[in-house]
Amino acid sequence: MIGVLGVIIGSFLNVVIYRVPKEESIVSPGSHCPKCGQALRAWELIPIISYLIQRGRCRSCRAKVSWRYPMVELLTGCFFYLAGTLGFLMGLHPARVLLNLVFISFLIALSFIDLDTYRLPDVLTIPLWGLGLLGAFLIPGSPSGWESILSSLGAGGFFGLIAKFYPQGLGLGDVKLVAALGAFLGFHGIFLAVFSGSLLGAIVGLVFLGTGQKGFRQQIPFGPYLSLGAVLALLWGTRIFDWYWAWVK
Repeated sequence: MIGVLGVIIGSFLNVVIYRVPKEESIVSPGSHCPKCGQALRAWELIPIISYLIQRGRCRSCRAKVSWRYPMVELLTGCFFYLAGTLGFLMGLHPARVLLNLVFISFLIALSFIDLDTYRLPDVLTIPLWGLGLLGAFLIPGSPSGWESILSSLGAGGFFGLIAKFYPQGLGLGDVKLVAALGAFLGFHGIFLAVFSGSLLGAIVGLVFLGTGQKGFRQQIPFGPYLSLGAVLALLWGTRIFDWYWAWVK
C-alpha cells in the first residue's frame, strides 16, 4: 500500500517538477496537456496505467508524452516501498517513517528540476531544511535535534566555503540542499551521502567526458547525485557503517 501511495505521489511530483521552475501554481489550473492545453479526464490521471493505455500520447492532439512521467511515478513508488518496509522492520516511529517519505519526495522533485534547469529552487530546499530540523526535535529517533542542527551547519558551512572559492563548480542551491540533508541524516548519514554522491557524480562525469557527451568545462548538476547518496544513507546507512566497522576490526 505504501508503494501504491508512492506511485500516486509520484504523479503529483511530476506537476511540481514541471511547474515550480516556471513559478506556476501547483494547484491551479488542473492537469492538462502542455501542448494543446486540453484538460485531462479522471481516467487519464491514473499513474503509469493511463500512459500505457494511451501509448504515451495525448488523447486530444496526439502529442508525445514524455516517458519520464511514468518513470518518476514508478521510481517514487519503489523508494516509498523500500523506505516504508525497512522503516517498519527497523522499528522506526511511524511519524519518522512518514517524514522519511516526505524527504524522499522532496529529493525526487529537486533531482529532476536540477537535471532540467541546473537549479535547486529555494521554495523546495528551505522547507526541506526546516522539516528536517523540526522532525529531529519532535519525532523520536535519529538524529537528535542538536545533532541535526550541528550536522546541518557543519555540512552547509563546509559546502558554502567551497561555493565561495569555487562558484563555477558549486552553487548556493547545492549548499542549501546539503544543509537540509545534514538536518535529516545527522553526522554519519551526511558523511555517507556526500561521499557516495560525490563518487557517483565523478564516475558519471568521467563517463560523459569519455564518451564526448560533455566537455571538461560544461556544467553537471550535482543535486541528483547528492539526493541518491542521501537515499542510500537513509535506507542502508546503518548497515553500511556496521559492515565497515566489522571489516576494519
